[in-house]
Amino acid sequence: MHKRSIIGQLKQSLKNEKILILNGPRQSGKTTALKQLKEMLENEGGSCFYFTLEDRDYLNLIDDSPKNIFRIIPASIEKKIYLIVDEIQYLKDPSSFMKYLYDEHRDKIQLIVSGSSSFYMDKKFKDSLAGRKKIFTLYPLSFREFLVFKGESELAEVVGKNLPLVYVDKIMPYLTEYLLFGGYPEVVLADYDEKKEILRELAYSYIKKDIFESGITDDDLFYRVFKLISSSGGSLMNISEVSRTLNCSRVKLEEVIAAMRKSFHISLVSPFSNNMRKELTKMPKVYFNDTGLMNFFSGSFQPVDLRADKGKIFETAVFRALLDKYLLDSIHFWRTQDGKEIDFVIPEEKLAFEAKYSDAGYSPKKSERFLEYYNDFKLHCISLEKKISLQNDTVIPFPEFL
Repeated sequence: MHKRSIIGQLKQSLKNEKILILNGPRQSGKTTALKQLKEMLENEGGSCFYFTLEDRDYLNLIDDSPKNIFRIIPASIEKKIYLIVDEIQYLKDPSSFMKYLYDEHRDKIQLIVSGSSSFYMDKKFKDSLAGRKKIFTLYPLSFREFLVFKGESELAEVVGKNLPLVYVDKIMPYLTEYLLFGGYPEVVLADYDEKKEILRELAYSYIKKDIFESGITDDDLFYRVFKLISSSGGSLMNISEVSRTLNCSRVKLEEVIAAMRKSFHISLVSPFSNNMRKELTKMPKVYFNDTGLMNFFSGSFQPVDLRADKGKIFETAVFRALLDKYLLDSIHFWRTQDGKEIDFVIPEEKLAFEAKYSDAGYSPKKSERFLEYYNDFKLHCISLEKKISLQNDTVIPFPEFL
């Protein structure tokens, strides 16, 4: 089985003895990642136990009392063990179970858990577990991971570097497939003709579970919001305007948006500004976290280079790549009252990025206002390929940006 890059991050974080919490959307590969971590630790001589709380016997035991964990694993522990618990959200009180093991047994038990969506934890965590936990999010595959799953480990090693043309020619067919169908592992590994059907299953089966378990009763509204966002990804999210368009209350719409975010299907990117009199808006921009799901809800799997919305699709892919480099809260955008805009700003790194499907669409003059305000920032254009601006160091081809 192909290993995800997050496994190394989890393993490295075991040193600090905190509870490791792995969350992310359904079908992103959390269970597989945990089992691979278990195998890796056991190969190094570690003592590991794994179980899932989808098993009612385990669930009922721990719901009765956290101490019943020692009816599942040995009560007498001679050396420290790694306890991996999948689907922690099914517990009535997950935080009490985790707090008990951390406070009473962290010298002997290193706890690693997964949960399908963060709204489970929002509802059920009675304690913040402050100082006791570290949270990881497993999104659908990055493009580098996509290449590994395609059996192209050599190409995966060279993305993110200055690429000779021979590598660019090999990478581009994979990149166009990634833009079209996204990074859900099952979709990536499926034959071309099966990919759309698997995305349909994700949309109308697994997302249905997110809708139900978030307490949303109007699933039709949920899907109408998805379709609206798919046609306007990367645009400002004006809640009042969208609620009028969909003929629903603002409160109901905010509930739906919150459930979508907490089940990791979309993200809201907040504006960056040091001068709110001249720079627009408290409204966020909205992005899908996977281009395949975005294309499914838009109703089109036409080749991206023929699409009128190819710029939006590419901008979404750049956003997904930024999630591999930065925490969501570190990613912003910039926009003025007269419509000048920079797609992505990373204030802590003094970096800004414009996403353009073709570098022919990039005009440095349109960015001058931003650089006047923030002359200590470095601004780059990320384009699918660097064709026209060959001598412009500001332009970075997407495969080299990853």
